[in-house]
Amino acid sequence: MASSKQSTEVLPIDHPDTGEWLEMIPGERCIIRTSARETKGIYTVIEVVADSRNGMPIHIHKNEDEHLLVLEGTLHIIVGDAALDVPAGTAFTVSRGDPHAWCNMAEIPVRMLVIFSPGHIEGLFRELAARRSDVDLAAIAAKFGCLILGPPPLEDISTIISPCP
Repeated sequence: MASSKQSTEVLPIDHPDTGEWLEMIPGERCIIRTSARETKGIYTVIEVVADSRNGMPIHIHKNEDEHLLVLEGTLHIIVGDAALDVPAGTAFTVSRGDPHAWCNMAEIPVRMLVIFSPGHIEGLFRELAARRSDVDLAAIAAKFGCLILGPPPLEDISTIISPCP
């Protein structure tokens, strides 16, 4: 019988960030909870809070799988042609290369942990939060292997490419 080897290595908790929330657009903010630097590039953990009618346009990640754990509220997610409502306490994975989008259709905020594996995508969130109005958002996303394919699949959703007033 083969024995399994368990790792006893503890990765250091070394938060290079200030722990400040980054505002992507009004009504959507995130904080980097665990950076790729802390996990030797294995994963990145980002906490996201999205108010009602906020979300992401249709996009793909060329480099990462995206694991979502809904902590509060209900997340509406579209992967390919399938649409699902993912309630609090549910985990969901989107494989790299799969076109997907998500939004909050409820009246209360949705809060979730998003784990990207491998890591190194947190720079995208920092750059999007720090952007000026004259910056090409698709170019920023592409720099991090995230390709925006189109607008959100539902009307009246505020996203990084189509913020509502």
